[in-house]
Amino acid sequence: MTGCDIAIIGAGPYGISASAHLRTIKGLDVHTFGEPMDFWQRNMPKGMLLRSGWEASHIADPNQSLTLDIFRKQSGNHFSSPVPLDRFVNYGLWHQQHSVPDLDQRKIVCVEPGTRGFRLILADGESVLANRVVIAAGISSFTWRPPEFDNLPSSLATHTSEHIDFERFAGKEVLVVGGGQSALESAALLHEAGASVEIIARARQIRWLGGVVSRTIHRGFGPSISKLLYAPTDVGPAGISQIVARPDLVRRFSRPIQDWLRKRSIRPAGARWLVERLKDVPMHLGRSAVSATSKGASVKVRLDDGSERDFDHVFLGTGYRVDVSKYNFLAPKLAGSISRHQGYPRLTEGFETSFPGLHILGAPAVWSFGPLMQFVVGTHYSSCALMQFVARKAAGNRARVGEPLVAGLELSRPHD
Repeated sequence: MTGCDIAIIGAGPYGISASAHLRTIKGLDVHTFGEPMDFWQRNMPKGMLLRSGWEASHIADPNQSLTLDIFRKQSGNHFSSPVPLDRFVNYGLWHQQHSVPDLDQRKIVCVEPGTRGFRLILADGESVLANRVVIAAGISSFTWRPPEFDNLPSSLATHTSEHIDFERFAGKEVLVVGGGQSALESAALLHEAGASVEIIARARQIRWLGGVVSRTIHRGFGPSISKLLYAPTDVGPAGISQIVARPDLVRRFSRPIQDWLRKRSIRPAGARWLVERLKDVPMHLGRSAVSATSKGASVKVRLDDGSERDFDHVFLGTGYRVDVSKYNFLAPKLAGSISRHQGYPRLTEGFETSFPGLHILGAPAVWSFGPLMQFVVGTHYSSCALMQFVARKAAGNRARVGEPLVAGLELSRPHD
């Protein structure tokens, strides 16, 4: 049985960024588990473009030496914003090879409390002891499937995250449910693959990012005023963008205001470059499905206006609902001990859960640290905050036993 100071579970943007930062702490043994950029490679479609802008798509590293700009220059890949999925995946793999070259790709099947710290059980039967565990396992465990579609087999209805290509749907009648980026981009890719596509969404109109307000501000008042209202993090509307770019500030507001900021910042919306690609795709807005039943090799969908249609397949672009108890590698006792609000963990300083020594990064941190944590750009704050928290704990522990304090680390506040 081996041991380490910190075990990180997950090797996507949050996992590799946290690893890169924690490894700057002298004397700290950090072990990172996971397949690099796994979710981005297995659960996102070919031809996808990142919704976030260029400045908001860098994966944080402590020396700012692993940016998209440097990757583009060193690799000779010529691309710009919106960033293509395949280029971003290659960038993430390049980042990991430089920041976490000894990544352990074995699967963690169980994390349970130990007499001191945690015991991690790997798929090959080996166990690892860790004083702390950082979960950066992404959102694949949280896919949301509306109950109206529960009884349909996967041959008739699937979540958008289950597809990476759409060629087999050429010539098929396909319904896409949802009005957010995933639903809209899937509809565009399906249409371009030769499928006959329709969209239904509960919203009465599609929200397009970079809409009339932002374009009016930029053109009418100039880029300087626009930069005052919109943070480079690229999350949230005018004014609110600058607030949610500062998680320390967000946490000072009352809970109702924090909830309002979150809802205003991450409402379902689509990138404006999808408008032209969807001009020939029928959209039924202000509508929702009330039932869906299999009918041989097709599915009959009944809408709330009483109309019925038959489709060959239904794509559920219905997003994700965070519930950390659905992480199947958490032992039931450990999962049950995490204080939660509607599935979100209540996190304190350093992204620590109510179970001491257990930290959670990424989308599950949205309730505690704001909407920035749902996007790649959130790695800049979360990795720095985690690093500083761990460094302070390490310094305190070593001071108590008369060992040298952590060296070479500036304990400034996280970058806002």
